[in-house]
Amino acid sequence: MNNKLNKVYLVGGAVRDSLLGRQSKDKDYVVVGETPATLIALGYQPVGSDFPVFLHPKTKDEYALARTERKSGKGYCGFTVDASTSVTLEEDLARRDLTINSMAMDAKGSIIDPFNGQTDLKNKILRHTTDAFAEDPVRVLRIARFLARFGEQWSIHPDTQALIKQLKASGELAHLVPERVWNETEKALSEKHPQLFFQALNGLALFPEIESMQGIPQPEKYHPEGDVYIHTMLVLKRAADLGFDVETRFAALTHDFGKAYCYQQYGNLRGHEQIGIKIINEFCERLKVPNKFKTLAVLTSDNHTRCHTLFELTPKKVHKLIVEKMNAIVHPHRFLQFLQACLCDAQGRGETFVNKDYPQLQFAQSLLNALNQFDKKAIVQRAISQGKSGPHIGTAMREAEINCLRDYLTEFKNNENKEPNHENN
Repeated sequence: MNNKLNKVYLVGGAVRDSLLGRQSKDKDYVVVGETPATLIALGYQPVGSDFPVFLHPKTKDEYALARTERKSGKGYCGFTVDASTSVTLEEDLARRDLTINSMAMDAKGSIIDPFNGQTDLKNKILRHTTDAFAEDPVRVLRIARFLARFGEQWSIHPDTQALIKQLKASGELAHLVPERVWNETEKALSEKHPQLFFQALNGLALFPEIESMQGIPQPEKYHPEGDVYIHTMLVLKRAADLGFDVETRFAALTHDFGKAYCYQQYGNLRGHEQIGIKIINEFCERLKVPNKFKTLAVLTSDNHTRCHTLFELTPKKVHKLIVEKMNAIVHPHRFLQFLQACLCDAQGRGETFVNKDYPQLQFAQSLLNALNQFDKKAIVQRAISQGKSGPHIGTAMREAEINCLRDYLTEFKNNENKEPNHENN
């Protein structure tokens, strides 16, 4: 720590992670009793627009002047900030979200813990520091994200749960900025237990597409785990347990978005794959979800049942899936993400399914390999020599690809005298 500043404290997540024995990505410091002019004179670089935050001239760690924040409007931006030299360390810690994030460490390594964060760490409790928690609705998302990080052994304190319900009742959650909702959601999806994020937020109307899945029944033969909501949480959990990337986890989360609508409108789940496309698009538009997430999610919703029934498809339908729908030759990584999401869908159905083999994944990859290996240039040259041009060359290529798949499927069936496992929905 910088000895030229009299009162400097390591704060927040770095202190929490140190006590948990975890490596912290960032180190944030609070400076008490100083002015911006002092830090600038010492070479610190000002970066904060809403309140005085500075980067250390060498380490580039963040140093913020101790401050208080008072609610002055709706949503995240309505705050009045006081960063005067009279603000104390405890006043600064009091504005923070959770007790476990409201601790400080001085230069000697002593912990300053006015809100008993160490006790809550020991008991694995997420508790708001003060009622100021309610002044920033983003904190509702953050506490759910911490649950997704730390796991099922942790819990949100009943008093904090009551405060969150008050926030919903007051309409404050309606002022959440879409980009911030997505920012926290994306972070939560990357955590070890992402399903806990959505479970913690259930009932707050932040994700109606997910909440609507509750109570939607599924065929017990294929879904012994229960309703669509339970299934979706298990699919997302499986994606995280297998270490799949965040785009694949999002596709796992959204793959059955069409089921609730289908059941409510028609009394069954038929066509949920295509119905889900519109719902996913609207979800992504509302929360400003990046296109790479949306594209994979839409493709997964549209095609996951085709993947489950891959062994039953004709060569033309296999071509439709791999080439026309998934464009897998051009986007092989996205195709792998899709297959991984389908794997999670098949295994996210309770204990009897979680380790069940999913041969469709490897088979789909082998089919793509076959398409990649045959001589496309020769097909084009032959078509040109036959006087074909423009779309007729495309037709010749399509026919050649289907024939390639037909040959592979014929050889596969001759070599594999077995009936593959098959799940649907």
